[in-house]
Amino acid sequence: MSTAALSISLIFVLIPILLSKTFKLGLEKDTVIAVIRSIIQLFVVGYLLKFVFESESIIYIFLMVTVMIGAATQNARKKGASIKGITWKIAVTFILIEVLTQGVLLGFKITPPTAQYIIPLSGMVLGNSMVLAILFLNRFIAETEAHQDQTELILSLGGTPKQAIHTQLITSIKASMIPTIESQKTIGLVQLPGMMSGQIIAGANPIQAVQFQLLILFLLLTTAAVTSIMLGFLSYPSLFNRRMQLQKMKHLT
Repeated sequence: MSTAALSISLIFVLIPILLSKTFKLGLEKDTVIAVIRSIIQLFVVGYLLKFVFESESIIYIFLMVTVMIGAATQNARKKGASIKGITWKIAVTFILIEVLTQGVLLGFKITPPTAQYIIPLSGMVLGNSMVLAILFLNRFIAETEAHQDQTELILSLGGTPKQAIHTQLITSIKASMIPTIESQKTIGLVQLPGMMSGQIIAGANPIQAVQFQLLILFLLLTTAAVTSIMLGFLSYPSLFNRRMQLQKMKHLT
């Protein structure tokens, strides 16, 4: 793609900005910031990846994955700032996801231990995990606020915090997992995976391209389940004090 073609494609940026302004959604600033950040970040990362891939240093691979985890944690924590200790809870969840997925991939020699495989797959897994964490936190906080009276009633009747928050917790976990599950039901029919299509266009064996894409889909299913469940069970105790009372929810937004 030429620079001129890329410049013309900015039409796809102007459309949401104009729609946001027309319908007074207030998303113009966020859209512009997102576009500018994406342009800068992708060019920087593009050159950085070239260096890391050529060096094949395990130290650079580790640093790259660490930066990914840090950036994902910083972005997701904003949605759960009202939950005490949410930053380390999110970080631990992302680290577990990375260790689990790479442990299986490398331990069973599904993929080779090279930067060309570790970094892209880690990016996909952590990126998906970040989105799931945001979806979960948004829903969990909303559910907790909406059912505050119900939670306090269960506690007053002698229920434990886990029993009092169980319905909201399970509802939030399921809600955050549904998009991943539903998108995989129509994969290949409605959605044509970019990685698989790109490999085929580049001349790769279609069967191998499909197999690699299936591997990614399987990874994302595990990511959806582990992220939502682990973050949920790490988060809910922070909503209660030492006397097993529900903390004030006025700051949960």
